[in-house]
Amino acid sequence: MPGSLFIVAAPSGSGKSTLVNALLAKEPGISLSISYTSRGPRPGEEDGVHYHFVTRERFEQMASDGDFFEYAIVHGDLKGTARQSVEPLLAAGKDVLLEIDYQGAQRVRAQVPAAVSIFILPPSRLELERRLRTRAKDSEATILRRLADSRKEIAHAWEFDYIVVNEVFETALEQMGTIVHATRLHRRVQQQRLKALVDTLLA
Repeated sequence: MPGSLFIVAAPSGSGKSTLVNALLAKEPGISLSISYTSRGPRPGEEDGVHYHFVTRERFEQMASDGDFFEYAIVHGDLKGTARQSVEPLLAAGKDVLLEIDYQGAQRVRAQVPAAVSIFILPPSRLELERRLRTRAKDSEATILRRLADSRKEIAHAWEFDYIVVNEVFETALEQMGTIVHATRLHRRVQQQRLKALVDTLLA
């Protein structure tokens, strides 16, 4: 029985990564796919933990070789998910979470229509800007570009199965956990997992 594929996307500064990390801590049955990126690491980021950091030339070669499940240009940098990070796990019945942008989500849904997609919204534009500035990881030019890009990203929110507003962190985390639990109880999943039980009950 194949595993479930979860997609989480959000504009930069929405608290996506913090929510995803907390969700994974509560739900150890989900594997996080570590994306590849052509940008350099920010302070505190580790290769193989936050991203697989590669040169733009290496990234483009991997894309040419068909190594990516999905990839896109995000804020001027290339980001993508390697096939080897997703397909073998799903085939083995493991749940996988992709922390990607709306472009990647579109490509994934085209390949895996049953993927469960979640879009995280900030509670306001003022709060979005505050979060971008207080994390102190980006230059002023980068912050302004991310704020401008956020409008285009948020315009795609209605393409996702679920929308979570990250105003109160604990509430948003609980809502994401509810989505995971509901997915695992869905007929599509249970029909395969519980077939033997249902067959005996019908005998």
